[in-house]
Amino acid sequence: MLGGSLHFSYLPLVSTVLKRIAVSELCLGMYIHEFCGSWMDHPFWKGRFLLDSERDLLRIHASEVSEVWIDVGKGLDLAPGQVSKTVEEVEVETEARLLAAESKTPPARVSLEQELARAQKLCARSKAAVVEMFSDVRMGHAVELEHAAELVEEISDSVLRHPNALISLARLKTSDEYTYMHSVAVCALMIALARQFGLAEDQVREAGMAGLLHDIGKMAIPDAILNKPGKLTDAEFGTMRSHPEAGSKMLRDLQQVSALALDVCLHHHEKFDGTGYPHRLVGEQISLFARMGAVCDVYDAITSDRPYKQGWDPAESIRKMAEWKGHFDEKVFQAFVKSVGIYPVGALVRLESGRLGVVMEQHEKSLLTPRIKVFFSTRSKVPIPPEIIDLAKLVGRDKIVGRESAEDWGFKNIEELWSGLPSRKGSYFD
Repeated sequence: MLGGSLHFSYLPLVSTVLKRIAVSELCLGMYIHEFCGSWMDHPFWKGRFLLDSERDLLRIHASEVSEVWIDVGKGLDLAPGQVSKTVEEVEVETEARLLAAESKTPPARVSLEQELARAQKLCARSKAAVVEMFSDVRMGHAVELEHAAELVEEISDSVLRHPNALISLARLKTSDEYTYMHSVAVCALMIALARQFGLAEDQVREAGMAGLLHDIGKMAIPDAILNKPGKLTDAEFGTMRSHPEAGSKMLRDLQQVSALALDVCLHHHEKFDGTGYPHRLVGEQISLFARMGAVCDVYDAITSDRPYKQGWDPAESIRKMAEWKGHFDEKVFQAFVKSVGIYPVGALVRLESGRLGVVMEQHEKSLLTPRIKVFFSTRSKVPIPPEIIDLAKLVGRDKIVGRESAEDWGFKNIEELWSGLPSRKGSYFD
């Protein structure tokens, strides 16, 4: 079951209508049953469709996919004389692939700078995938979740290579892409939190799937309410509060996700003190995964730009969440803080030396000594040459003495300091 222990999407071995062919042999009128290779290699969310568009054919040829499965019972066959791969050849290849999957070693840890480039591409692909999946749900179309497992796998690997890169990039979403990138961000946060708890890898991926699908019920909410720039009326808020139940019904109808993922969708707005919705569950009546989902959902929501407000600084968000007594399971929240940091990547902080800087990376053992990129002097009130310093190596000589507000200092886009991405709001000194 896709929402449970995630496995690789195995190709069919024996079929009277399926053939594996080279992309060079594809032609209009063929029915694509499945792309061979990684989800990241091809430009489509759906894996099965009738190839009736010249544009789609060109997109496939321009991709990194070299082979596809076609269903000759639903579309054109190969021309006479063309030979597809035999069942025996495919069986040998698949057995080798399964053995490789079973012996897969975790990806090696890399620096934030190294992972950001990969994560940027993954964010773009993930957004496109979630947009298409959620749009299918909104239009009442059948949803194929095969690629969701591959998407969770890609996000999981990114978090292993660097636990903060994709999570921090996903936070930079614009307000108009919030609904979709929020799902990607919560997926990554759930994966990081599950690993912080030491859960088995199959449960880590199940947590990721739950995060990816937790807000699918928002597709039942009218856009006028979902994207309203002002305060919701009581009636509109009541409609918005219906999305967990709408989402759980959608997932039940799909019959392809685990009970735990469905539970996160239904109960990620429950609060530990029983004041949440839709069922006002209390304490451990709320499943561990739903308690995890509640923390991850809120953190990404309050650090992101929304139609009606700008996102809060990551460190300020952690401080505010810590003050909301009764909202979260304390143990879950403390584990979450350990996974993202007291001063998460991108947080603006003041050092004892009077310098301002943005957090670049967490220290593996100390939440108080991250790597910082300093860029401004509060004493002289002027920019200084950006420099990355490791506070773990400066113990006794410099330290963080507080959080700062970029808005108060007039900094417009400090994200470019740590992410390296082009500014969307002008220079941070504008």
